[in-house]
Amino acid sequence: MNVAIISDTHIPSRANRIPTWVRERVRSADHVIHAGDFDSRDPLATIEDLAAGLTAVSGNMDRGLGLPSVATVDLGGVEFVVTHGTGSKTGYEQRVARTVRDHASEGPTVGVSGHTHELQDTTVEGVRLLNPGSATGAAPATSTSMLTARVTDGELTVEVHER
Repeated sequence: MNVAIISDTHIPSRANRIPTWVRERVRSADHVIHAGDFDSRDPLATIEDLAAGLTAVSGNMDRGLGLPSVATVDLGGVEFVVTHGTGSKTGYEQRVARTVRDHASEGPTVGVSGHTHELQDTTVEGVRLLNPGSATGAAPATSTSMLTARVTDGELTVEVHER
């Protein structure tokens, strides 16, 4: 299974549109995870139209979109726990790891979060955390970025895409 992982589109407050190369990866994925801060209904609708399947959460800029603050989805034998990571940069990784542990089931689990606009693939307190950065390069990001994951029988391989 091919999973596109994106976050922090911030349309229209910090960007005008989702770049074509990101749209293409979203369209070709079996499932899309968006870790919040769509910023408005338009980018949410765009991702919904492009995605074969979507798991999305609300970010601190997503008032009134009706998205949960935490969502879980099992893809290819790996459980993804998705949260935006809202709050101070201080303690961010520990806060996200705690949320993942609180919502995880048994078996392979990975946390996906956004908020910082910084690419990340790290392990914190035994929890693997992924942050795709900003899919539009919204400030404070210095580039446009996303992740893709190949998930097969509980095994996860992650690739960074950045421009």
